[in-house]
Amino acid sequence: MKDFLISTDTTADLPASYVKENNIDIHTLFYAFGEVIYGTDNIMPEKEFFDRMRNGDMPTTMACNPQDCKTIFEKRVNEGFDILHIAFSSALSSSYNNACIAANEVMEEHPGARIVVVDSLAASMGEGLIVYKAVEMKKSGKSMDEIIDFVNNHKLNVVHNFTVDDLNHLYRGGRVSKTTAIIGTLANIKPILHVDNEGRLINIGKVRGRKKSLIALVDRMEEHIGSYRDKNDVVFISHGDCLQDAQFVAGLVKERFGIDNIWINYICPTIGTHSGPGTVALFFMGEPR
Repeated sequence: MKDFLISTDTTADLPASYVKENNIDIHTLFYAFGEVIYGTDNIMPEKEFFDRMRNGDMPTTMACNPQDCKTIFEKRVNEGFDILHIAFSSALSSSYNNACIAANEVMEEHPGARIVVVDSLAASMGEGLIVYKAVEMKKSGKSMDEIIDFVNNHKLNVVHNFTVDDLNHLYRGGRVSKTTAIIGTLANIKPILHVDNEGRLINIGKVRGRKKSLIALVDRMEEHIGSYRDKNDVVFISHGDCLQDAQFVAGLVKERFGIDNIWINYICPTIGTHSGPGTVALFFMGEPR
């Protein structure tokens, strides 16, 4: 049986040290400020990215194109590996479809190669949590097919809850109306959102005030953790340059659920473009979303 590698996208928001340690290939979703494109070789520190957004610079984003995907896949196939690629939600990006195109081309050109692209239906460290589970299974000796079955059977158990600090970024992305953004901002309304079973960002509630919105994330965890209450070996939290708020949520999770293994990391620019500075997102295994 051939050895295999796991790959994913920059949108999984996994720590660079973890990616390197586990030999995970990363497909880059690029972004731009004006005419300057950032990504693989031209990297902007996350804090600088969110500071530019705070100062009014509005970035644009683009998916990983099929040729870039093909280059990454082909290199690994030539090294003798099969590949399991866990992709950013197809409802939020064309990256999944582009990876499928690339995988099919490589397999046509390299008979015997095997590349399986899985639509995570997830975003940010929700996608990252699926990758983490896959990597842990690989370490324990599970086969590529066993991991694929697990991911497909349990990806809808990866619960995403998040809140944003500025409704105007959601308005720019078409998630709320202009009226909602204006009135909500004036009234200090903070939305609570999640990723649904189709992998889309959905507004599911609202509260007044920042602290209440952070507490609401953990309240929803209480509601949706279900039979996974004692099965979460790790919880992920991502943030849009608001570490103290992410740590506040981590403290609540530890207090309520007794979970000590909590990873906190930045939201990548691709997702941060649409959610904005001040976003806090909480990811865990629970009952279907």
